Amino acid sequence: MTHPTQPPADGVRVSDAERDAVAARLRDAVGEGRLTLAEAEERIAAAYAAVHRADLAPLTLDLPQPPPRAPRPRWDGRRPPVLAVVAVLAVVAWIASPLPFPWPLLLVAFLVLRHRARHRPT
Repeated sequence: MTHPTQPPADGVRVSDAERDAVAARLRDAVGEGRLTLAEAEERIAAAYAAVHRADLAPLTLDLPQPPPRAPRPRWDGRRPPVLAVVAVLAVVAWIASPLPFPWPLLLVAFLVLRHRARHRPT
């Protein structure tokens, strides 16, 4: 039951983010072949002209729900620090090696770049 001073959920004004989300969903539907370009243009114009949530609902009513996004797995801290172990072993091997070329530094650089790419903040 709603509070007497609160409007029903469909009577709530929509935000720009909600309008953009509906427009993006309609563009995706065109790419999937579910809507023609003319239908999409008409619906996108209606989405950007929408004032209340009730105005947005019919625009995507005949489209299937998008699949839920899988959550990104988080590092739980229980895995060993492989990067640090490999880096130390590579530097020790380089120091013990008679070769003048610093080949372990290439390995360390590769591992550091790979680690940074995988652990970028979202």
